[in-house]
Amino acid sequence: MNEFEGRPVVPTDAPPSAPARMVEDFTPSLVDVGAHHLCPGCGEPIAIRSLMEAVEELDLARRLIAVFGIGCYTAFSNNLDVEVLQALHGRAPSVATGVKRARPDTMVITIQGDGDMVSEGLQEVLHAAARGENITCVMLNNGVFGETGGHMTATTVLGQRTKTSLEGRDPVAHGRPILLADLVARLDGAAYVARCAVNSAGNVARTKKVILRALETQASGAGFSLVEILTMCPTGWFVETPEAPAYLADSLATVHIGGVLKDILATKSTSPSSTVP
Repeated sequence: MNEFEGRPVVPTDAPPSAPARMVEDFTPSLVDVGAHHLCPGCGEPIAIRSLMEAVEELDLARRLIAVFGIGCYTAFSNNLDVEVLQALHGRAPSVATGVKRARPDTMVITIQGDGDMVSEGLQEVLHAAARGENITCVMLNNGVFGETGGHMTATTVLGQRTKTSLEGRDPVAHGRPILLADLVARLDGAAYVARCAVNSAGNVARTKKVILRALETQASGAGFSLVEILTMCPTGWFVETPEAPAYLADSLATVHIGGVLKDILATKSTSPSSTVP
């Protein structure tokens, strides 16, 4: 074993001489159980972990109410140490609106997939944004209905495979994808809109940063915030698990372009707060 700046470095040119062992459990405290039953290579657990890390960092757990949509990620609704409400398919923004208006002192988020938010409930999220509801909506976008068989959603990009469309999305037969974050950013009631991904370590770090900013936006009372997170679904895409991060980069990410699309707080201050009151 070599030494690098005082840290042990295990060579990778041969099998390890001793089996690996857990040194420390880094599961966020707001995730009750780190294990899950989602498919290998799924990006949704990474996204939800980033969300819970942000909630913990801002000390919001006692103020937070999460409204879950319907999808593979719904399995996490009983696995988080925060208050959770279950909404009907696509209706999470309306439920979140009711919660926030009844309890304006709470921090309210929705956790939905692209099938739930765009295919099933597009009008819900658009109207919530147009009204400037002071909630934060998080969309886990993999361009596929993963839970119900792997068919296309309204965000599936041209040429992207799913289990039920192996030739990829065809614009004549299937239409063109809806770019939700771009739509929401054009609405006056939207205060913060960003799109990110979890297919690399750098993108995961950026995802947490935009989640923090979205929660800060809600805490300031500025209005509606949306974070769209591109996630891997190798099972639904019908690709090998190790290929999924690159497939995301070559398909979804070339159309659903990452970045901050709108941030009204940034236009009001050159040194935005990094904490939630």
